[in-house]
Amino acid sequence: MSTDTEAILSGVRTWAESNDVPVDSIEDAEIVVTLPGEKKLKTNVAISVFARTAHLQAFVIRHPDENSAAFNRWLLLKNLKPGPVAFAIDSLGDVYLRASVPREHLLDDLDGLLGAMLATADSSFNELLQIGFLTGMKKEWAWRVGRGESTRNLAAFEKVLSGDDNEFLGTFGDADSEPPAVSADRASDGSRS
Repeated sequence: MSTDTEAILSGVRTWAESNDVPVDSIEDAEIVVTLPGEKKLKTNVAISVFARTAHLQAFVIRHPDENSAAFNRWLLLKNLKPGPVAFAIDSLGDVYLRASVPREHLLDDLDGLLGAMLATADSSFNELLQIGFLTGMKKEWAWRVGRGESTRNLAAFEKVLSGDDNEFLGTFGDADSEPPAVSADRASDGSRS
C-alpha cells in the first residue's frame, strides 16, 4: 500500500471520527463507514482506493421476491437522473449503489458522495420493499396482527398492509408460532435497515 493510499484512508478515518460515524478497515486499500439512516436504518459504504480511482459501494437491498421487471425498471429510471451515484445489481440481482472518483478527489468530495449514497439508499428503500416484497410483507403483517404482536417494524406500510386488499388477514392466529417466510433482507443484523 502506498503512502498516498494510507493518507487517503487516514483522511476517511478523520472524516468518520469528526462525523461520529463508525469505520472499519477491511483491507490495505479498503475501508467501510456505517452511515445512520431513517428508513434504511444503516448503510455500509465500502470505499476502495485503487491506482487511479476510488470506488464507493453500498448494499441497498437483496434481489426482489416478486415483480422483478418493475423493480429493475424502477432502478433504471432512477439511474436516468443525474447525480454522483448510480444503482447497480450483482449476479444474484442484489442492489447496490456505486460511485467512482479520481483518487485525488476522494477526500474533497467525500462528504457529498457519502451524503448522496445515504440519501439515495434511505429514500429508495421503502419503495423498493413495496415493489419487490409486498406479498411477504402482507403475510408478516397478517401473522403479527393474528397473534397480537407488534407491527412497529412495518408501520411505514400500514396503509398498504392493513387494508381489505391484504388477502392474508385473518389467516393466522395464536397457533401459528412461526412467522411466515419473509425473505426481504431488511438488514444483515436482523433489524430493518
